[in-house]
Amino acid sequence: QLQASGGGLVQAGGSLRLSCAGSGRTFSSYTMSWFRQAPGTEREFVANILWSGGSTYYADSVKGRFTISRDNAKKTVYLQMNSLTPEDTAVYYCAAYVGGSSIFTTRAYDHWGQGTLVTVSS
Repeated sequence: QLQASGGGLVQAGGSLRLSCAGSGRTFSSYTMSWFRQAPGTEREFVANILWSGGSTYYADSVKGRFTISRDNAKKTVYLQMNSLTPEDTAVYYCAAYVGGSSIFTTRAYDHWGQGTLVTVSS
């Protein structure tokens, strides 16, 4: 089970840090990702981190502004978001990669968190 938190209202140019708290003994074995979904759009990939934390990958739209990290001892994955723009407004979800498809597609994931809303005002 995953619980996302940390969303809120922020002005353009501001920062937020999202957290995704997991449970269960196998959390540290999962590659984890953040996705986001703006109103009227499909859920899109944002960032991914290997189970060990040794490798990360970002969507082009957030590269250089967002940083994904994890603390397996705390069973938590983070998304540090800097230089936010109104285009970053969305509900952000964390999910565990279970395979079977590309890391960029939602069908490769299970154990979705409930999402946390990020609103960036101009």
